[in-house]
This record gives sequence, C-alpha cells and structure tokens, in this order.
Amino acid sequence: MRPLRLCLRPLRLKALDRKVRKGLDKGRKESPIPAPVRLELLLPMAKTDEIIQRERRFLLPTYNRYPIALERGKGVFLYDCEGNRYLDFVAGLGVNALGHAHPRVVKVIREQAARAIHFSNLYYNEYQGRLAEKLCQLSGLNRAFFSNSGTEAIEGSIKLARLAGHRAGGEAKSQLVALEGSYHGRTFGAMSLTGQDKYRKGFEPLLEDVKFVPRNDLEALRQAINDHTCAIVLEPIFGEGGIYECSVEFLQECRALADRHRAALIFDEIQCGLGRTGTIFAFQAFGVTPDIVAIAKPIAAGLPLGAFLAKEEFASAISAGQHGTTFGGGPLASSVALEYLAIVEEERLLENVMRVGTYLQEQLKALGELHGAVNEVRGRGLIQGLQLAVPARPIVEEALAEGVLLNSTQDTVLRFLPPFLLQEKHVDKGMRVLKKLLRKKRPG
Repeated sequence: MRPLRLCLRPLRLKALDRKVRKGLDKGRKESPIPAPVRLELLLPMAKTDEIIQRERRFLLPTYNRYPIALERGKGVFLYDCEGNRYLDFVAGLGVNALGHAHPRVVKVIREQAARAIHFSNLYYNEYQGRLAEKLCQLSGLNRAFFSNSGTEAIEGSIKLARLAGHRAGGEAKSQLVALEGSYHGRTFGAMSLTGQDKYRKGFEPLLEDVKFVPRNDLEALRQAINDHTCAIVLEPIFGEGGIYECSVEFLQECRALADRHRAALIFDEIQCGLGRTGTIFAFQAFGVTPDIVAIAKPIAAGLPLGAFLAKEEFASAISAGQHGTTFGGGPLASSVALEYLAIVEEERLLENVMRVGTYLQEQLKALGELHGAVNEVRGRGLIQGLQLAVPARPIVEEALAEGVLLNSTQDTVLRFLPPFLLQEKHVDKGMRVLKKLLRKKRPG
C-alpha cells in the first residue's frame, strides 16, 4: 500500500478536521470503531508526493517549485491532484491570458491537431502568413518572424539589429544598450542584455559591447548611445524586474536617439504585451513606436510560440538562410494564435483588462493604506506589483493554503498577472486573503 499523504495544508486540514470530528462524534454514539481508523480513511493517497519525488529524481534542479501538483483548470481557477481549487493570479506567468480550457481554444486545438500539427518551414502553411498579417496590422510594423519562445524572439531581434547596424555603419556598429534591472531571457544573447547579476553569474563571458543604463536616467542614456550603437533594448514595463514602468519622456528620448544614430529601438513586450496593459501592444499605451518588438507568452494561449515584428527598413537587412527555426509558426500554434487574437477582440477583453485592472489597483492601494507591510503599488491593466516591506514568498506559500495562487519576484514584490477574464468578485476574493495574511506581517 502507498504511504498516506500527511503534509496537508492548514486550510485543507481544518476542513478535514471538521469531517473527522463530526465522524468521531457520530462514532461515539453509534459505533465502536476507533478514531484512528476514521482518520486514515479520510486522508488522500500520496499522488502529489509521487510526482514530486519523481521530478527530484530525474529533472535538473532548476526550479524552486511550490509543493502542489496542478492537474486541470477552468476559467480563472486551477485544480490540483487532490481536487483543491485555486483562484489564479499568475496565469502561467502571463501565458494563460484567456484563462484555462477556453472552449474556443480547445475546439481549434482539437480540429487542427486532427489535420496537421507540424510541417517545418520548408513549406508554406495557411496560418503563418495570416497571423503575420494580423500582427502587422495591429502593430503598424511590417514583417514578422515566429519563434518558439520569448527568449528566442529576443535573440532574433538582436541578430536583425546587428545585420541592420552593419549595413548602416560597418562591423563597428554593433554595440547594444540595455537597462539595469531588466530581464530578457535565459539564452546567451538575452542573458547578455539582462541587467541583473543573479541571472548572469556563472555564465560569463557573455556578449561583449553591451552597456547598461538606469531606467529613466536620461543623461546616462545619452552618454551610452553613439554611432556605434546598433540597438537600444528595453521592456516598457519591467516584468521579472518588479513591475517598473519606463517613463514616456524616457521612451521618447530612446526613440529620438535611435533615430539620430540609426540604431534599432527594440521593445521587449514578452510579458507586458498582447493586451495585458489594456492595449494590444504596450507601446501603444505609451505613444512610442519601436522599430522591433518581441512578443510571446499569451500569443498561442499556452502553446509555445514567440515572435518579433519589425519595420521594413530593419527587416530588409536579413536574407534567406541567415535565421530560422524548426518549430516556430507551425500550423497548430499559428491557428491557435489567430483564435487568441479573435477572442480578445470579439469578447472585448481589452475593455475588461482596463476595468478590472483599475479595480485591482484601487484595491491594492486600499490594502496599502491599511497595512504597514505594503510600500507601493505599481503597474497598469493586469500587470501589477505590490511592493512589500517584508519577504513575499512566505505570503505566496500561505496564500496556497487559502486557495489563491500568487507570484513573488525580486524577493519583496507580489506580481499580479491574472487571466483577462478576471472579474471584480475574483479581485475581492484575492484581497480578502491578502488582508488576512498581511495582518500577521510586521516590517522589520
């Protein structure tokens, strides 16, 4: 017999305890069966433990996971293997913008998987060109390239900027400018642009000719950029970096300097783009258009897909054979991405992002007025951060026991990236849990 799971979370244990005590009371009156037998019958088997132990045995130890094993989802809720339900404020780190098991997405996946999943980019398929056309129409940019992930979209963006730079100013025009505190991915080019030592340490040497400037520091920006600069790369809203926005003035100066020095302005919208700010692209909310924009996370509703879009003057620098991918833009992912964009438009989800995002921010600010453990609220739409004066991870762990999934970043920030389907009643549920947990916290 498999061992019984004894490490139940506090909230679940309370519910179990009520059942046990009720059974024991009934047992005292009607049955001589001893209490321990009833307790054993109520405890679930250790499916979660089996999953955890198998991963610890066979996977590289790269993740500091939370001790639950998720099994399925519906809408804004997830369910673990023990049947416990969680309100999802994480959305797979911004991927599940349509929530879980959206019926239209499920339908497209089933139908397309029955027709074809993969052909390779040696051949045309009916969806890749349509998806590129739609994204170009929405962004105002001219051409697209499809990858498998966000970090690959950044890699492709850098390669395109280098090619365009060499064409404009020779091989010396190769320098990159990025921001301190930024995050762009785990591959070498993206990591070279990431302005956080914890992601770079141990992997040096990285790409040369990368300069870092503080976010919103206009003078440092001007000092860093010259005729050898081929690209300025930035997130208009830092995601992993803690939900910090670049100011409009800073972005406008980036645009002006890129134009003056014939460099590419590259926006990384992998986390903040495709509707999360309340506009389909985050740059539209700031009024500054980049030359290249990298996107990923929600674009294929959970299937792996990324892309970068570019203006023609930069896109024309690349030719056949200079970049490519095996999987990017395949028929399954591209057909789902088209459906994602259609759902966002037809279900008017950008309006929901704006309305519920405003309500979420109001409630977070109200929370901050009540608790000394809250320092600041940042963000817009459904990408928001709660800056704490105490460590964030213990709160995330305690929220699990209350049936709420939260995310922590930068040690003291609670990051909110919920599905676009979120409603005010869901925000209220999350705030009730946060109030309860923050009441116990005192800044040191």
